Amino acid sequence: MSTETDTKVVAELRENFGKGYARRLRATGQIPAVIYGHGTDPVHVSLPGHQVALLIRRANVVLELDVAGKQSLTLVKDVQKDPVHQTIEHIDLLVVKKGEKIQVDVPINVVGEAAPGTLANLDATSVLLEVEATNIPQGIEVDVDGLEDGAHITAADLTLPKGASLAGDPETLIVAISVPVAALEAEEEIAEADAAVAAEQSEEAAE
Repeated sequence: MSTETDTKVVAELRENFGKGYARRLRATGQIPAVIYGHGTDPVHVSLPGHQVALLIRRANVVLELDVAGKQSLTLVKDVQKDPVHQTIEHIDLLVVKKGEKIQVDVPINVVGEAAPGTLANLDATSVLLEVEATNIPQGIEVDVDGLEDGAHITAADLTLPKGASLAGDPETLIVAISVPVAALEAEEEIAEADAAVAAEQSEEAAE
């Protein structure tokens, strides 16, 4: 889970804007970002690129920012990347408070093996939860071990960590267990072949 103890980041205030300035900023290893929320005016900052790039590999990370000596907790709300090079171009940071409840999409992690010959189809990759801003789970595990064809798991079936509650539709399908279409077709072909052989043998016996 995200904690402020390992996510302390020193941010620098910036007053220059525009694509050209942002490009020069990124060339120096910095990432342009904006801090907003809680009725405050947006604050434009630059972040240390390498450190932040490592931190935001985790979902819903909360950064403890030091901006000109002022401390604030911020949730990484949006990360804009170059579609070709996948370099980080800009980050949106939402101000949060300790103890505050917020809604976030938390990734789903499937564990275990479904029954032999079946597949666990992940229908939803994340689930919307209401959690404390400083205690966001990194993921929700869904155990499919031994589940048979036709079994399904909805959001209401999930085991949530303490302090977290479901904020989305409880009927949302998360995982469905099914037999692959290719396997079904193969079974049908085998059945048809067996039926043809049986019919042929029956005809031969009648002659």
